[in-house]
Amino acid sequence: MIGPRRVRPSDALDAIEPPGNAELAVGVVSVTALVEALGVLSGSKVWLLGLLVFLPGTASALCTVRQTKFVAAWTTVVVTLTVLLRGGDVGRWLDRALLVLLTLALAVTSVYACHRRVKREHAMLRLRSTAAAMQRHILHPLPLVTDDVMVNGVYEPVQEDRLVGGDIYEVVASPWGTRVLIGDVQGKGLAAVGAAFAVIGAFREAAHREPTLTALVDALDASVVRHNAYAEQNSDDERFVTALVISIDVGAEAQVVNCGHIPPRLVHDGIVTTPPLESGVPLGLAELASEPTTVGWFEFPAGSTLLLTTDGLTETRAADGTFYPVDERLTKHLDLSTTKLPQALYADARAFAGSGNQHDDVAVLTVRRTPFH
Repeated sequence: MIGPRRVRPSDALDAIEPPGNAELAVGVVSVTALVEALGVLSGSKVWLLGLLVFLPGTASALCTVRQTKFVAAWTTVVVTLTVLLRGGDVGRWLDRALLVLLTLALAVTSVYACHRRVKREHAMLRLRSTAAAMQRHILHPLPLVTDDVMVNGVYEPVQEDRLVGGDIYEVVASPWGTRVLIGDVQGKGLAAVGAAFAVIGAFREAAHREPTLTALVDALDASVVRHNAYAEQNSDDERFVTALVISIDVGAEAQVVNCGHIPPRLVHDGIVTTPPLESGVPLGLAELASEPTTVGWFEFPAGSTLLLTTDGLTETRAADGTFYPVDERLTKHLDLSTTKLPQALYADARAFAGSGNQHDDVAVLTVRRTPFH
């Protein structure tokens, strides 16, 4: 998760990544020389100058305001001098005067258009800078390291212009060990993002307050219920959130509560297994559950790795409707480090689905157990 390039105040009226001044000068002079040469060869000494009026327009789309002013001034001077020095029939001076006026008008328009374009670009850049700063506080950049684990992974919202989607994750080093959350908000759009914010905020606070995993999950469920109450007041749709909440401490086991989420895969000594865990109801629907929240346990020895995913990976489909075979593909990538494994699985799933077939947010995390201390 890399934020956009920081812009200095002195660059406020410059376009983003414009051509270099030397490159621009060579291009403008070359085009001018070509037009002049064609005019001489064709015998149309003046009218081919009309081709130069496109230079300021091109510059307004690619260059800074200062560079566009240079191109506009250059074009106006070249056209004016050529009309004056080459002369011609008196009867055609009106046409040539109109050519100069047209060049001047297009030059001024191009500078104005460039100024508007650059202003809009930097407004968007500031917006994305703000969104990136918010993202760093909402979803902490990976990897995340505690005394118990190292968490790495890939997070890709389905909409490339949205930095945060409905998939969520968080890692908290609490007094009772490391708590890890991965979740998936039902639905898409800004309302789903709002529910994601509610769960992440509740997890960060309750992970430090609640000594038991069941109490932590109850706090997360209550946060979704409160969010849905506010959503109902604003005529928005209610949401539920599937989630895995895992607690890891210095022992050789891990605790987990599965709230309707995809179970984790455990990788140990080159073998992939799925711990047998009971699945409860998603967050926000606890009132509908017939059984209380239960905690599952499984072996999580030193040096082993958990793979946590959302359905953006497991429900990836090929063109023929076949689901992405996570366990089969995971086995083929076990030689990769936990840093590279999530990106490899994500890239493999994209290739499996084909270009442009991502229909949901994707989160893939590896949780590597550090040696006991």
